Amino acid sequence: MNTIKYNSEGLVPAIIQDQSTKNVLMLGYMNEESLAITKESGLVTFYSRSRNELWQKGATSGNYLKLVDMKLDCDQDTLLIQVEPQGPTCHTGTDTCWSEPNESSPYHVLEALEQTIINRKDNPSDKSYTSSLFQKGIAKVAQKVGEEAVETVIEAMRDEPELFLNEAADLMYHYLVLLQAKGFSIEDVAEVLRGRVR
Repeated sequence: MNTIKYNSEGLVPAIIQDQSTKNVLMLGYMNEESLAITKESGLVTFYSRSRNELWQKGATSGNYLKLVDMKLDCDQDTLLIQVEPQGPTCHTGTDTCWSEPNESSPYHVLEALEQTIINRKDNPSDKSYTSSLFQKGIAKVAQKVGEEAVETVIEAMRDEPELFLNEAADLMYHYLVLLQAKGFSIEDVAEVLRGRVR
């Protein structure tokens, strides 16, 4: 961060992104002082160009932006700040300054689940079903995928949407465990699928 190229007013634009959903929440400006306060406090603080003063997002509303990560772009003149928003970001009360809902895509849910599975694999716990699957070995994990696939097919033939979706979720979960047990990830499968797109 020592190489930031501030503009003629001593400011640098800061793009605020939800670290979980990856959605852009707002754009603000920072100077050296607000950047230092952000790093020290862990709460994003900007410089207001209209009021010529520092302002901590959420100081009035309680909708703070908790700092997670900070990156500088290739030209060193724009910040990408990843945060955990503590409520709506925009002063109008919307999730983002573009009036868009800050919702995660289904793919983010799968990525989060995969990370949890990796954690259970790397840090086994006696209380974790996922850890117990890894401990039982690849044959048991593969067997569970087969069982869940059959149950999903059975529910697909019936008119019970909730039961079908639950079985589909069980199948997806066990499939992700199987990938990890084999040393692969969702990204490895996605790479194969990219090659099939025509």
